[in-house]
Amino acid sequence: ILQFQTAYHRSNERLSPARDKQSGIPLHVRGDVTGRVPDVSKAQFAKLLKLVTFHLSSISCLYVQDGAICSSGECDAKVRIISDNPSAVMLLSNILWKIPDRAISHDTSPLTIYATSSISNNIKTILGSGTQYANGFAAADIERASLILCGKAFADSAIVKDALTAVTAPILSARGGLPVPGWLLCFGGSIVLLFAPVEIIMSCSEIQNALLSIDCGAVISSKGSTVLFPTKAKREPKLFTKPTTVIIVSSDSTGAIASVSKLSPGQATYHFLVGYHDGKFIPAYSRGPSPADPLALASSLFTHLKEDDTPTYLINAKHSGKYIDGKGFMELLELALSQNLPDIKTEDFRVGELKGKYRSFLSSKFGKCLPEEFCF
Repeated sequence: ILQFQTAYHRSNERLSPARDKQSGIPLHVRGDVTGRVPDVSKAQFAKLLKLVTFHLSSISCLYVQDGAICSSGECDAKVRIISDNPSAVMLLSNILWKIPDRAISHDTSPLTIYATSSISNNIKTILGSGTQYANGFAAADIERASLILCGKAFADSAIVKDALTAVTAPILSARGGLPVPGWLLCFGGSIVLLFAPVEIIMSCSEIQNALLSIDCGAVISSKGSTVLFPTKAKREPKLFTKPTTVIIVSSDSTGAIASVSKLSPGQATYHFLVGYHDGKFIPAYSRGPSPADPLALASSLFTHLKEDDTPTYLINAKHSGKYIDGKGFMELLELALSQNLPDIKTEDFRVGELKGKYRSFLSSKFGKCLPEEFCF
């Protein structure tokens, strides 16, 4: 029997709509989540938390496990899992970095995961009728630093990681880190920060083999860099050097974007903010719920790139209308790391058309508040 302790948490203001994964389990993220309309009230979440904590506190045998998001000792978010199910604790602990015993007791902003494998009718009543909650649900509260997992939600690692990424972002930022929706990879002895559409990463085994973690999410700080989630084989905390190069990947079949081009900090931030992929825009390459405003995140990235004078390159994942393969991508990456490329200077009607698409999207999304340094 392990000790169960319920802590007081601050109230919140907003909640994002549910986002379904392949498991069909909905994810709710409360707090100041950009671009999302609240669909569950403050009172509803408070009732959910009360029911779940009451259920856990009434059980004679609980399972508790501690860990962390981010593997930097100074810039991480400590996490405590409390569950009525040993399988939930085992699966959830696999996505956390290991930490010393009792480390969470000394943390000023710990995060708590409440995982209960049962779903009472009272919980379903709070959330409303419908079959979407039959297998469970996940509800995170950014201000409370809490995550509720009911039913089989603990088994959907994609949902859990999306929720933890959102909830821990303010904690990591407050501790001097810059959480970004990118990947760290080791190439040629250097640490590279990579921003790319998920589809491209998942389709290239060569890229995956070079990644420090297959999961999206990295943190950059003055001390170095690290990933949010470990691989199953390596869960011991490790801090890497700051990225020596930043790579931004777009996919354009018109030829307006060269295969590989060198970017200034302003150009890099502009392409990062747009997140262009096959005619679609993914602002700041972020697809999950996030408390970070894309423009604010882009501005922070611009500051890091400029202060550190970090070489940054743009890679076009398409050539002659087709996606390049993993070998071709790694060749372009090697070419970029040679740092012998000129700045972008190509200008024809295709570039003009793409610039117009960028301007139209950014104007509709952010108005006219873009810094002057941000440019194509």
